[in-house]
Amino acid sequence: MSNVWFITGSARGMGVDIARAALAAGHSVVATARDAAKVAAALGEHENLLALSLDITDPAASEAAAAAAVERFGRIDVLVNNAGNFYAGYFENVSEKQLRAQMETNFFGPLNVTRAILPVMRAQHSGQVITVTSAAGLMGQEFVAAYAASKFALEGWMESLRFDLAPYGISTMAVEPGFFRTELLVEGASTIWPELEIEDYAARTTETIAAWSSMNGLQGGDPEKLAQALVTLSDSGELPLRFLAGADVMAGVEQNLATIRSQIDAHRELSASLGFDA
Repeated sequence: MSNVWFITGSARGMGVDIARAALAAGHSVVATARDAAKVAAALGEHENLLALSLDITDPAASEAAAAAAVERFGRIDVLVNNAGNFYAGYFENVSEKQLRAQMETNFFGPLNVTRAILPVMRAQHSGQVITVTSAAGLMGQEFVAAYAASKFALEGWMESLRFDLAPYGISTMAVEPGFFRTELLVEGASTIWPELEIEDYAARTTETIAAWSSMNGLQGGDPEKLAQALVTLSDSGELPLRFLAGADVMAGVEQNLATIRSQIDAHRELSASLGFDA
């Protein structure tokens, strides 16, 4: 069956690969980014492609894009919340303005787009909401306090959203990529370094920025393979609640789960003693 995919962040990086994979599988694609011309340049001409300009932080723009998608294709079957960016830095170095901007794009942006598209899916009594979070949405790491906060928020939203939508035939899946060879670590493209300078963090900030920058282009994950995996999972009709994408994120989560289990066991009696006495 040919579905209609609505993909955000489709001018570069992972979004381009997802759009290409969906088109190659015979689906129709509404590919969005801030500049539709850049989407068209990245994906080329295709009879089943609609390129749209969309600022995901603008609720009205999200509603207009959803309406344009329905006008062109008549329905929306798969929403992929892919657009996002990365405000890197130690918490005290990330300004309040930067932190709010991180949440506006990575958290409220997907909410805006999903809110615009869900009425279409409810009317169809079918649909899939796929949201790309991150390994940082399951595990806190150094230098990513703002980013992890936005991705953890997405994880909680997605885990709860499934209960809202299941009665209407709409399924959900959160995707947690590890390190993939995308443009996420490209300064000025997706990565924004901290605005504030605090002497205590200066040396560590310089070292960490150098380390993160040196990783760009050397990440082990192949974004084309991840895109194909998402199409395969979507086409199966059986979305998992979460899809941990990459051997690195699987290993990290398994280690994190073991740590959580050990913490539960270490204080099991104290935790169990907190109820009212009979």
